[in-house]
Amino acid sequence: METQRFVRNPFKSKTWTDPKGTVQLIKRVLSENFRTYIPKYLLAFVFMGVIAATTAASAWIMRDVVNEVFVNKDAQMVYVIGAVVFFIFTLKGVATYGQIVVLARVGNEIVTDLRRRMFTILLRQNQAYFDRHTLAEIGVQVGQGVGAVKTTLDMIVTTLGRDVLTIIGLAVVMAVQNPLLSLFALITMPPAVIGVTFLIRRVKEYVKRQVVSNAKVSTVMQETVLGVRDVRAFGMEPVMLDKMEVGLQEVKKQSNKIASLTARTSPLMDTLGGVAISLVILYGGYSVIELDQDPGALFSFITALLLAYDPARRLARLNVNLGKQVVGLRIMYDLVDRKPDHEDEPDAPDIVLEAAQVEFHDVEFSYGDSAALHNTSFVAEAGKMTALVGASGAGKSTVFSLLERFYDPQSGEILIDGQNIRNVTQRSLRECIAFVGQDPFLFNNSIRDNIAVGKPGCSQEEIEAAARSANAHDFIMALPEGYDTRAGQSGSNLSGGQKQRVAIARAMLRDAPILLLDEATSALDAESEATIQSALEKLMEDRTTLVIAHRLSTVRHAHRIHVMDKGRVLESGTHNELFEHDGIYRRLCELQFQDKTEAAE
Repeated sequence: METQRFVRNPFKSKTWTDPKGTVQLIKRVLSENFRTYIPKYLLAFVFMGVIAATTAASAWIMRDVVNEVFVNKDAQMVYVIGAVVFFIFTLKGVATYGQIVVLARVGNEIVTDLRRRMFTILLRQNQAYFDRHTLAEIGVQVGQGVGAVKTTLDMIVTTLGRDVLTIIGLAVVMAVQNPLLSLFALITMPPAVIGVTFLIRRVKEYVKRQVVSNAKVSTVMQETVLGVRDVRAFGMEPVMLDKMEVGLQEVKKQSNKIASLTARTSPLMDTLGGVAISLVILYGGYSVIELDQDPGALFSFITALLLAYDPARRLARLNVNLGKQVVGLRIMYDLVDRKPDHEDEPDAPDIVLEAAQVEFHDVEFSYGDSAALHNTSFVAEAGKMTALVGASGAGKSTVFSLLERFYDPQSGEILIDGQNIRNVTQRSLRECIAFVGQDPFLFNNSIRDNIAVGKPGCSQEEIEAAARSANAHDFIMALPEGYDTRAGQSGSNLSGGQKQRVAIARAMLRDAPILLLDEATSALDAESEATIQSALEKLMEDRTTLVIAHRLSTVRHAHRIHVMDKGRVLESGTHNELFEHDGIYRRLCELQFQDKTEAAE
């Protein structure tokens, strides 16, 4: 039986069909960006056509320069040819200016649109994405990816537009002047293609390593800046310098290798170009001297060949340079194509609150392999204060994160007024919740703007009223610019207690039916805490309030206290009930209070 043979179609190979391969990535870049700016790109191509035509004309006219000026010695033609040359190069300069300006404007528009798109995509990612990626890694994805798109489009348009058109124009000049010599010029193409293909593979490998090394450097920089106090306090400057040095050396090594590989196209093209030009000169000189052929035609041909050398070299390096950009495109599209772990259900309604009662039913949740909640069930009654207490790592903060739907549980339900929070819009869910954490984040804006986050569009009177209620107005007015004082990055211009009072004012201004307090008074002195506690008690009136507390003195009057340990709710009740139970809560009380009488109060 004759064995059937199949011929493999090269256009169906992985090289052409792999969505993360060079061909498909570049195709995607063109399809997503090129069509939007077709009119402007067409204008750029017109300018490139003029550049190509004037370049070809400058080679063509060399025939007349040699024959009319140097051979025929026609004085009148000197002026005519000089004027024509002046016109050719002036027109080429204007066209070059037009091409550069048009492409720059298109490139800037693309960068702006991509940054806006990437930022929107980042905002759609859930908390788990930011837990898995450092700020440096995200910066590389956005910065290097967007830059790669602009660079890729610029290279494709200019190389395939200006350089290809220029080579075509000069090839026409060479073919018309001397068809046989044109064949000599083509003998360098096969070796050049083979050599460049080999270099592309090597460049891609080292660019991938360079991206990883750059991310390491950015991570060290980020850790040093954000943790500069701890770095100095623990004398870690030498450690951070060593880590930075390792990263910088890796980047330097990869960059040097990439530069070396990319530069190898120059000796390759120079050598092969030298072979072609030598053959042309040898045969051309022979034909003029021995065969009495037109010297102007030979000179015009050599000029065209020399002018074609630079665009030909750029074409030869196009694949190498594109190979360097493909890594940036790939990491950018990894983010673009990433679907958020949880999104609103199609046609999900807004949440409708009546009493704002919160219920956890058999909730299971883990961070990867690390279990955080086990069959957790409890009720936070509407309009009452519910406290979550327990050792660090018990799962208290996870409860808050799940309630605000930064994550979704693996099983179980979280209900608010009987509505599963998975089935309502995340926007409406979070609008009905106000949160104050133990380490609040402030934006690098004015204090006024930081408080107004709680209620966009609010008046100055509302802002000041919230600040007074949070015991923040007096210290704000004592600042150099009052409410216009900038909080600094992460609130660096304020003390810990001041930041917390601003955050409390923000929560008061939000006036949400559900209030989450995670050690909201932990950074305050005793006097301020008493004042804030009084304000919080007013804020908690008729609101469903969940409080995380390590200091039990702040939650003794809670309507319900849930004691958590290792992701489970082990005890529930009032302070007196739990203290009489003689369990975990009682032991926590006896550790914190000076005597049993105080603990039992």
